[in-house]
Amino acid sequence: MSTELPESAVPPPTGSSESSPAPTRRTFIAAGTAVSGAVVAGGVIGGSFLADAQEATAAEEPPSSRVTLTVNGTRQAVTVDNRTSLLDLLREHLDLTGSKKGCDAGACGACTVLVDGQRRNACLTLAVRLEGAEVTTIEGLADGDELHPLQQAFIDQDAFQCGYCTPGQIMSGVGCVQEGHTGSPEEIREWMSGNICRCGCYVKIVRAVEHTAGRK
Repeated sequence: MSTELPESAVPPPTGSSESSPAPTRRTFIAAGTAVSGAVVAGGVIGGSFLADAQEATAAEEPPSSRVTLTVNGTRQAVTVDNRTSLLDLLREHLDLTGSKKGCDAGACGACTVLVDGQRRNACLTLAVRLEGAEVTTIEGLADGDELHPLQQAFIDQDAFQCGYCTPGQIMSGVGCVQEGHTGSPEEIREWMSGNICRCGCYVKIVRAVEHTAGRK
């Protein structure tokens, strides 16, 4: 009868001088996962910083230009985004908020100003294209405490109600008078047809323009 013990029953050798057992498949996989995780984490962290730096470098300011123009008799030099409209230049950079932003599409006339004496929808006019131009807004019509004749006529003829369109109406009316398009009420209506009054004060607006043009 054999006295040998099965291999599984043989106790492992003992002794401090003996080497450690070889790593098992499980310990090898665990160690590899830990190392690769550390590498990936380091790559993500380092990569995020690198990406942020690259984005910061790549992010450029929108193209801008310096434009010099005269507004209501005062020379102004302003650096603006090339996409800035004259209306936004007046309202946001020069704090001239009399010109109103209505439709912002050139359809209502609330933003009408004079550029070199000609009527212009400020919302459709790029500020950078006005180098050296002379711009007149509603704030520049009065002479100190003395109102422009058309401003006074709007008061005398009660030619406004809510008043939102009034600055554009007055600026368009001034242009209409200067251009000589005041031969009749019908002519005034035609040449001021781009200015909308939602309160319906057209009859009195025409009367104010007629009065200013010296017809009444």
